[in-house]
Amino acid sequence: MNDSYVDKVLIVEGKSDKNKVKIVVKEPVEIICTNGTISMTKLDEWIDFLEDKDIYILVDADKAGEKLRKQFKREFPQAEHIYIDRMYREVATAPLHHLATVLLGANIDVHTEYLEMG
Repeated sequence: MNDSYVDKVLIVEGKSDKNKVKIVVKEPVEIICTNGTISMTKLDEWIDFLEDKDIYILVDADKAGEKLRKQFKREFPQAEHIYIDRMYREVATAPLHHLATVLLGANIDVHTEYLEMG
């Protein structure tokens, strides 16, 4: 996690998701990966770090993603959940214009050229 302060944190599943989202996002956002699963120990480490931040959850539209989403709803009830269309299944394979649209809908600033691609 980064030492410089950012007030928005986006939690994704994997590195490919993180890389895809980084392309689209325009504002400073800390993007952290669960690497598919998250232990209680790791969650406990995150609690202090995430305490005063806006938390966004963007996970795949599959069984593993839904399991993660449920866990985050319990641990971080204040988090905003961002959903990709089920037809794309994975964040990493969703088109850039779709990602830009759902991120903008969550009030995350995106590069406008990706909105125009759709």
